[in-house]
Amino acid sequence: MQRLLVALLAAFDAAIAAAVGLAALLAPLTLLWTLAFGATADWGALWPLAGTLWQYGHGAPVDIEIGTEVLRAAGVAPDAAAFTLSVTPLAFLFFTLLFAARSGARAARSGAWALGVASGTVAIAVIAAAVAFTGRVAAAETPLLLAIALPAAVYLVGALVGGVRVAWQDGDGGIVDRVHDIVDSRGDWGPVPASIARGAAFAVMTTTAVAGLSLAILTLVRGGEVVALFQATRVDALGATVITLGQLAYLPTMIVWATSWIAGPGFSLGVGSAVSPAGTQLGVVPGIPVFGLLPEHTTIWMLIVVLLPIGAGAFAGWAVRSRLVWEGTPLHAAPRAVIAVGVGVVTAIVAAVAAVLASGSIGPGRLAEVGPAPLPFALALGGEVMLGAAILLLSPRHRDEVAEERTDRWMAAMTASDTSSDAGAAISWDDPDGRSGEGANRSSSTDPDPSGDAPGFRLPRRDPVDPLA
Repeated sequence: MQRLLVALLAAFDAAIAAAVGLAALLAPLTLLWTLAFGATADWGALWPLAGTLWQYGHGAPVDIEIGTEVLRAAGVAPDAAAFTLSVTPLAFLFFTLLFAARSGARAARSGAWALGVASGTVAIAVIAAAVAFTGRVAAAETPLLLAIALPAAVYLVGALVGGVRVAWQDGDGGIVDRVHDIVDSRGDWGPVPASIARGAAFAVMTTTAVAGLSLAILTLVRGGEVVALFQATRVDALGATVITLGQLAYLPTMIVWATSWIAGPGFSLGVGSAVSPAGTQLGVVPGIPVFGLLPEHTTIWMLIVVLLPIGAGAFAGWAVRSRLVWEGTPLHAAPRAVIAVGVGVVTAIVAAVAAVLASGSIGPGRLAEVGPAPLPFALALGGEVMLGAAILLLSPRHRDEVAEERTDRWMAAMTASDTSSDAGAAISWDDPDGRSGEGANRSSSTDPDPSGDAPGFRLPRRDPVDPLA
């Protein structure tokens, strides 16, 4: 019954995650639909549009095809009538990922993390299939297979991470415990996997925080350009609201772009363009207000910002090393080197996935190549983080750290010696020759003790212990 309840709750969590994501789209769309079209609004198109945007927010590309009448009314060239949108607004994806991680952790605490992960993933796949089959828009189509598979894949990754993390810490009585026992039996190599995961989490979160702070500072510095582009669009309050909501959905995507800029490779904003610390080369830029944050000029001296990812890696190495010392498991150089490399590799994998989702096409023509290149971004960020982690993990051990380890060893030796002393004293007090009772005590009182102590009582021998050994 408990496993059935876990499966039902996990499926319910997945349904809530999908419902919240769809409601976050339907609520503003309904308001905008009412204000824009009034009583003559085509309400039948509202649900397909929200479903398509929900699929797009989970990584599914959208093929746009503009009708002839719209082309003529807007004065758009015929060669721009068809294009693809594939730069994901990562706000929806991150919400599903975090909600899935929470659900997976709850299932793990209930003792059935695998069942919870499977149940939630199946539920989100069924919901995605229902949305895909009922929310088709002729002018904005998404590939059917990707529209179903990508939301389920996002939920599966989040639930797995949350479930395995809790099961690794608390145990599950199953496969995770068996793997944990095998890893622990490797001696000094036992803490390596957990340390790699911990260090990579610190590195990713630190670089994300640095990129977000940099984006906030840039907004304060170049806010005037953003306002000027808003005014140049000449839209009313309704149009400004739509643009603002769209930019908020792309905020995590812009943080990925900022991270790539800080790491060094930068990103592109069209074919033949480049925005990086080494230099900026832009052609015609779309009049989207957020693009006012792009730096107009950069110099080679701006490459100093690559020290920030190195610092993030150093912070991750410090966190891992401090945890190892706190747990009393100081490792040798080889395991620490593997941890540093592992942190860099995991960070590079996360960066590559983020770059794939945050790059692609946002329009016709030269706008078909936008965002960071996955391979250079992953190699640069992973290498910088690995360098910073190696500096802290492979540096000579501080004298306080060595003294703390020696003190722990000395305390352990004293505890073991005290335990043996109590046991030896109890045996000698009864009868050093193996006798017991009143007769034994009387005979012991008449025999002189060679140690010179009280008759019948022998102090156990205690070996000297060097506290600095």
